[in-house]
Amino acid sequence: MSGRSADGVVELPGAELLTDEERVALGSAGYGRSMGLGTHTALLVIDVTYAFSGHRGDSLASAVAGYPLACGPAAWAAMPNLAGLVAAARAAALPVIFTRGADRLAAGRWGDKNSRQGDARDDARDIVPDCGYRESDILIEKEGPSAFFGTPLTRLLVGLGVDSVIVTGTTTSGCVRATVVDAFSLNFKVAVASDACFDRVVASHRMSLFDMGLKYADVLSADALIDRLGGEEGARSEARRAD
Repeated sequence: MSGRSADGVVELPGAELLTDEERVALGSAGYGRSMGLGTHTALLVIDVTYAFSGHRGDSLASAVAGYPLACGPAAWAAMPNLAGLVAAARAAALPVIFTRGADRLAAGRWGDKNSRQGDARDDARDIVPDCGYRESDILIEKEGPSAFFGTPLTRLLVGLGVDSVIVTGTTTSGCVRATVVDAFSLNFKVAVASDACFDRVVASHRMSLFDMGLKYADVLSADALIDRLGGEEGARSEARRAD
């Protein structure tokens, strides 16, 4: 979880990769303070498509053979946590918004960094149903890493009265991180579900969680966030009774 221990040492995923000096220095600098969620939260599910997940049971090598961007087993390990968060958000009547990449005709500079861009199976852009997606859900198509860049997401969230977002999905070091930084920059409170995000490289995943937890977001487990969503629904029920 986000926060600092009593001795000032930052306790976040990825902290085990720091030197002792770095841990003490970052804790002393005051990083990692918890910001909490606001009063109206939305759940963002970033790019949980077959392109990034592959299929259940595939090794990473097998997944990448069919989907060059796939994260393989890491995706499927995160899927139950992600589905649980989606179900909890629905139960609390919170907006659940999914994203996926636009088709390759609008892919921008992606092809400059990946020699197999567009070389994937026909279902690559389909949202994996195991994450809790429904055809009736809000689905935003994006051309860049961030869910906010060049999309109507900000306007949508403002219209819904949202002041905080929980970010899940993939990849932790790429589109999740970009979305978190933009949400923070737009003055939303931000939380990241550490075990409902995934990446193809474990080190990238853990250090991205660490860096986001230091500066931009609260990093919590899916279970901890589900508990908070239950509390938010309780607060809303109290408000409705007061009216």
